[in-house]
Amino acid sequence: MSVTFAKGFAASGVACGLKTSGKKDLAVVVNQGPLQLAAAVFTTNRCQANPILWSKEVIKDQKVSAIVLNSGGANCYTGPQGFQTTHATAEALANHLEVSSSDVLVCSTGLIGEQLDREKLLDGVKSAVDTLSHDGGVVASEAIMTTDSVAKRAEAESPSGWRIGGMAKGAGMLAPGLATMLVVITTDAVVGSAELDSALRAATRVSFDRLDSDGCMSTNDQVTLMASGASGIAAQLDEFQELLTQVCKELALKLLDDAEGASHNIHITVEGAASEDDAVEVARSVARNNLFKAAIYGNDPNWGRILAAVGTTKAEFDPYNIDVAINGVLISSNGQPAGDRGLIDLAPRKVEININLNVGVDFATVVTNDLTHEYVEENSAYSS
Repeated sequence: MSVTFAKGFAASGVACGLKTSGKKDLAVVVNQGPLQLAAAVFTTNRCQANPILWSKEVIKDQKVSAIVLNSGGANCYTGPQGFQTTHATAEALANHLEVSSSDVLVCSTGLIGEQLDREKLLDGVKSAVDTLSHDGGVVASEAIMTTDSVAKRAEAESPSGWRIGGMAKGAGMLAPGLATMLVVITTDAVVGSAELDSALRAATRVSFDRLDSDGCMSTNDQVTLMASGASGIAAQLDEFQELLTQVCKELALKLLDDAEGASHNIHITVEGAASEDDAVEVARSVARNNLFKAAIYGNDPNWGRILAAVGTTKAEFDPYNIDVAINGVLISSNGQPAGDRGLIDLAPRKVEININLNVGVDFATVVTNDLTHEYVEENSAYSS
């Protein structure tokens, strides 16, 4: 049931005409309490959409009553008119719910530089409120899709009885700074606002922040966590962190699985690093190397491209004391070949790259996908 798996939440998804396809394009998630706490993280792209500018102000008091999300248009670089549309959307939902617009988050996704049809949007808000349901999480997750081929949902439940549910959209521009694309997570656990914020940042750091599909960061990325407290059960913070991270990782991998045109999911683990930051830097450098990604697409275990990418970083290592393994086959060690390329099978969708820097004990994993003809074709005509 996605975002309505947790108690105290209602959701809906409707078609209001923003998409020419006639598919659902507007979702609403409402926190019915008794708590209405929230935390959010946003893209660090300096070029930010109007909904991001609005939501960053709303979240400052960590109280959120509802969130409205539209696909069919990013409402980014649309000037004062676009910001007024974001404001009007929040006001409309607030009026229907009899809450303050300063407690309503707004998210948009789609093409940059196109004005949203405000009349259709506001009509959609009314329809979404009229169809709110405690079973509405599935249709809400469908309404936020753009180039996604499937809706992304995840759930987790504590043995003590509280729950977490989430939904996400994204299939491209998956290179985040604190978030990736649009994600809404709900919980009915009793958790304080400071703990919510801390837990969300810790979870996104090792999930969405480690997803680097194509090196391109969106202007609209936002991850929102809302808490209703409707279970009446105070969560143990360690367990809450564990389950929240579990849900975030599951959603992140579903985003990767749906990456535009991809034929391989690539897990790049760097270990033996002097620091976690070094491990992330090295893994991300490989993940963003187009020559490496093209080789994986061609089922070519060209490990030289991995080492060439490692060498562009500022991480601490001895260039001639690095171990590289592909799908469990040690292929390079101590500055020379260490295995037979012919033993590496790149036919399966999942590919595992292991890089040992041999200078410390820290590690990190970044996930990416290969560079395919289909990816180029889809993104060459995105605005057509």
